[in-house]
Amino acid sequence: MSTRTLQLGCTFRYSSLAPTAAVFQVAAQPSDTVSIKDENWTVTDDLPLHHFRDVYDNPCTRLTLPIGVTTLSYSALATVPDAFDSWDEDAPEMAPTDLPDDVLLYTLTSRYCLPDLLGNQAWKRFGTMKPGYQRVAAINTFVNQWLSYTTGSTTSTATSVDTFASGQGVCRDFAHLMITFCRAMNIPARYVHGYISEMDVEPTGRPYDFHAWTQVWLGDRWWDFDPRWDSPRKGRVVIGIGRDAADVAMVTTYGAPWMQLMTVTSKEATE
Repeated sequence: MSTRTLQLGCTFRYSSLAPTAAVFQVAAQPSDTVSIKDENWTVTDDLPLHHFRDVYDNPCTRLTLPIGVTTLSYSALATVPDAFDSWDEDAPEMAPTDLPDDVLLYTLTSRYCLPDLLGNQAWKRFGTMKPGYQRVAAINTFVNQWLSYTTGSTTSTATSVDTFASGQGVCRDFAHLMITFCRAMNIPARYVHGYISEMDVEPTGRPYDFHAWTQVWLGDRWWDFDPRWDSPRKGRVVIGIGRDAADVAMVTTYGAPWMQLMTVTSKEATE
């Protein structure tokens, strides 16, 4: 399979009134189809960084923001398949009794995904459909059409119930609502935070940003679904995977520093 190379990265600038512990989750993860090279971290005054893996095996980086202004940057090159997301319209749903032990977690209620509160809505809309990939695809399409992508329309505390009621959100809200509907129907679904490019699709004209999408367990593997776009994409690079956005926050601070700047890059590398 042919491949293409992406230039990935981000920069954060914080101003702190007191020393503040922080955890960043912004490093790209390699996979069976994605390779990462030339990773580089830079930080003001060469502050010490501690890299570790969290409970979901996601790469994280710890540091203490000192008093004053601190800038942290990450960059890497990712080699990705020159192919759109894979799919299989015959991939089956699995009964809960047949799910792997480590997948059961993703059928449960979590901080932002509340299947117990939206279960009736899910079964009313999708309960009569034939189980399997095509039913999940129908959920994906419904969320895409139900929600309007509106920057600033939700807050960091908005749940899937809030999003369903308001009819608007950003990519994380689209992912949370799809996850909720799937879990309500006993279909394992999890939240993915990462980089995505605009390879071979119409550019949005928006600044680069991190992206969130959904993975659903069908048959014997996880499949990518993206309710924000409702169409296959190229160039997905995972940063973190968890139950919902609470598990894969790009930055967690143990205090209240002021974020002065955040920029993200995810574009095809040029010679």
